[in-house]
Amino acid sequence: MRKFITGLILLMFISTLLVGCCSQAEKSVEVTELTVSAAASLKDAMEEIKTIYAQDNSKVTITYNFGGSGALQQQIEQGAPADMFISAATRNMDPLESKGLLADGTRKDLLLNQVVLIVPKDASTITDWNGLTSDKIKKVALGEPDSVPAGKYGQEILTKLGIWEQVKGKAVYVKDVRQVLNYVETEDVDAGIVYQTDAKVSDKVKVVAPAPNGSHTPVVYPMAIMKSSKNTTAAKEFADFLAGEKAKVVFEKYGFVIVK
Repeated sequence: MRKFITGLILLMFISTLLVGCCSQAEKSVEVTELTVSAAASLKDAMEEIKTIYAQDNSKVTITYNFGGSGALQQQIEQGAPADMFISAATRNMDPLESKGLLADGTRKDLLLNQVVLIVPKDASTITDWNGLTSDKIKKVALGEPDSVPAGKYGQEILTKLGIWEQVKGKAVYVKDVRQVLNYVETEDVDAGIVYQTDAKVSDKVKVVAPAPNGSHTPVVYPMAIMKSSKNTTAAKEFADFLAGEKAKVVFEKYGFVIVK
């Protein structure tokens, strides 16, 4: 009986030890969660990059928050959690920097893009930007200029071409550039203003014309890590990856131009 009790105590001790070891092992593989707020136009490229990054970084989980850059900027200003922000315009990153919300030295211009005019794939109503003034064009989708960079760029283009006053009455304002694409795909509007990278991922639209040179502010995508991030090291590693060769291949595949 004494041997039995001794053996039982020994078994319990070993079990306790094993549980403790398992707990330590679980702690050693603890996953870091990164929240990345990114312009809606980056969705396809960033999702593919996420898959590639996970292959060599199993201890990091990335959660994206896609939307209009202006809306994302406001969310961050109001305290929404974000480790990193990638905007489709410098004007949505500048206020965060001026308010001291960016981690020092982490802001970097990452990508360039181009603005284009699109119509449904089988449409033949217009062949250039001036065609938007035609009576045949009833609705033109673009992002809300105050919160969606692509919408602001579109407004600049139409103003530069001298046709904004004729077109603004036809404008259908939406929350982000991907909604513009969707409206054109479903033929809820006659035309839309998006980035060339958005048009590239759809087989339901066609590009009528690119924006004329010098007709709008350059489309620059800056990225930065938030000062409030509790995962600065992991965020910096992901930012380095986005600026590296593997991510470059993906971005170029979707039509982005890498900032040298």
